[in-house]
Amino acid sequence: MIDPVLLREHPDLIKRSQAARGDSVDVVDEAIAADAARRAAIGAYESLRAEQNAFGKTVAKAPKDEKQALVAEAQSLAARVKEAQADATAAEEGFDAVIRRIANVIVEGVPAGGEDDFTVLREVGDIPSFDFEPRDHLELGELLGAIDMHRGAKVSGSRFYFLRGIGARLELAIMNLGLDLAMRNGFVPLITPTLVRPETMAGTGFLGEHSDEVYYLPADDLYLTGTSEVALAGYHADEILDLEKGPVRYAGWSTCYRREAGSGGKDTRGIIRVHQFNKLEMFVYTLPENAEAEHQRLLGWQEQMLQSLGLSYRVIDTAAGDLGSSAARKFDVEAWVPTQGAFRELTSTSNCTTYQARRLDTRYRTESGKTAPVATLNGTLATTRWIVALLETHQRADGSVVVPEALRPYLGGLEIIEPLGV
Repeated sequence: MIDPVLLREHPDLIKRSQAARGDSVDVVDEAIAADAARRAAIGAYESLRAEQNAFGKTVAKAPKDEKQALVAEAQSLAARVKEAQADATAAEEGFDAVIRRIANVIVEGVPAGGEDDFTVLREVGDIPSFDFEPRDHLELGELLGAIDMHRGAKVSGSRFYFLRGIGARLELAIMNLGLDLAMRNGFVPLITPTLVRPETMAGTGFLGEHSDEVYYLPADDLYLTGTSEVALAGYHADEILDLEKGPVRYAGWSTCYRREAGSGGKDTRGIIRVHQFNKLEMFVYTLPENAEAEHQRLLGWQEQMLQSLGLSYRVIDTAAGDLGSSAARKFDVEAWVPTQGAFRELTSTSNCTTYQARRLDTRYRTESGKTAPVATLNGTLATTRWIVALLETHQRADGSVVVPEALRPYLGGLEIIEPLGV
């Protein structure tokens, strides 16, 4: 959630952010009113509590013949205190409900607008060209014995698949390449739970406008995560972190699940948009003043990965209306997919500032000895979808695929993936 002090002192800043996102501006005024009511209710309760404590001392010191009348008065005061406490609790809950409707305040420079209003920051690499008709990733995957959509659908339904043979090995190779890069840069590997409690899912902001894409198990009151970011954000909930030596960095390896509820008819061929996939996610806890610099570092590591795989890509500054509620800024890295003649998102990195940490009560100790919310950031370093761009970019006329040099050590030195039967 946003900082209540920022709400009180700079409401216009929050309103501009809401407007840039295309979200309600009026909710800011609702939150200000709810905050005033909350503070007034808390003040009234604390005043009565102080009066009750003082009166209790008076009763204790009163002569015996006066105590009976004073006790009756104390009981009346206790009832008023109880009522004031209930009012304060209700006001707290009302404020919490309203302020959670306000998305994170965007970082200065984020473009306003929706999905199509992004800014292209740079394009890297030459667009691949072929002297033959290129095959798409699914046709290549079937030739190579790497992807089996038919049996995936038979076993689990649409948008499920099997990676088999070299397909399974390719995914593990990409994930391990990313893990090695992460570990060289101080990330601690974690294999995370993929089922989390509602408070963890809500704390990361994933139960907002995209909650229909989240799988829920009502019998267990648990959610299946669409990214290990959720578990990694909850890892240090209700804790005070030591950030004196620098940021705390984790690389979370997990299977991810998404309903893709709002994507009917989109990318139904192959493994671009599926219900289950694997992902290696970077997650960072850092000081708020260092968050933007850390965001650039995460982006740099993502670009390093794509360059090592020989993929052409572009980096976009995502528009405010396409950020999601938790992100204050998000960079998407989109690789060129030859058969689609377009850049498609392979990875993204988000600066969530203190938004998630406030919800999950993850703090650090300031120089004054007080505690304050940390900043959290995330970014994908490898995922199943990368196989799409890799196969299509490095294909040859006979259906074989050249293995990028960076991946060869992870595939036993394999240089060319040959079609089955060759």
